[in-house]
Amino acid sequence: MAKVLIIDDDTSLQKALRLGLTAHGHSAITAANGEQGISKTASDAPDVVVLDLGLPDIDGLTVLGRIRGMSDVPILVLSATGTDERKVAALDGGADDYVTKPFSMAELEARIRTAIRHRAPETIESGPQEIAVGGLHLDLVHHQTRIHDVNIDLTAREFDLLVFLARNAGRLCTRQMILRAVWGEGYATEAQYLHAYVHRLRHKLGDGTGTSIRTVPGVGYTLDEEPHRHS
Repeated sequence: MAKVLIIDDDTSLQKALRLGLTAHGHSAITAANGEQGISKTASDAPDVVVLDLGLPDIDGLTVLGRIRGMSDVPILVLSATGTDERKVAALDGGADDYVTKPFSMAELEARIRTAIRHRAPETIESGPQEIAVGGLHLDLVHHQTRIHDVNIDLTAREFDLLVFLARNAGRLCTRQMILRAVWGEGYATEAQYLHAYVHRLRHKLGDGTGTSIRTVPGVGYTLDEEPHRHS
């Protein structure tokens, strides 16, 4: 069971979500605007935040940024605008997932379960506890990313994506393969999520890792170790 904070000014939708989430074994608390949502995130410590971008007092992306600045709680963004630009902006701002209105309760609940599962700590019983590719080092126990001993701040989903690519370094990973492994079976066609997260990873990792995430047009991605350059 998860405690879900719903930040949405639509009282009918609030009621429907509260009833639907309760029926699936969750508890729900609500906030009617951005300021209330930020306050309740701090005071009620929800397990998941469902955030509508169209709020009456503050732009939803601003609320997203303020919540992400104080908490790593999974955030699912709701919006009636389904443009790729808006989705990418939300994901770049720290959202874990994006749901376009209208949506089914079953879809939302499945995405909540996925977000919780990806944020849950993993127990590593066997196998390597660190992956190194070039100057990139991934600590699988503590979920830490380092580039030449400098820590890089990644979200849990960004870390999961990078771990998958690093485990398969030098191999072509199709979009469907990555989406199923990192997001889950229901996300195999959601290429926009993958594109946005790869963009974020490239920006955060920069050019000094000794690796590169290479796009294979129409197919997927591969994490390649760059050859040493001699002066």
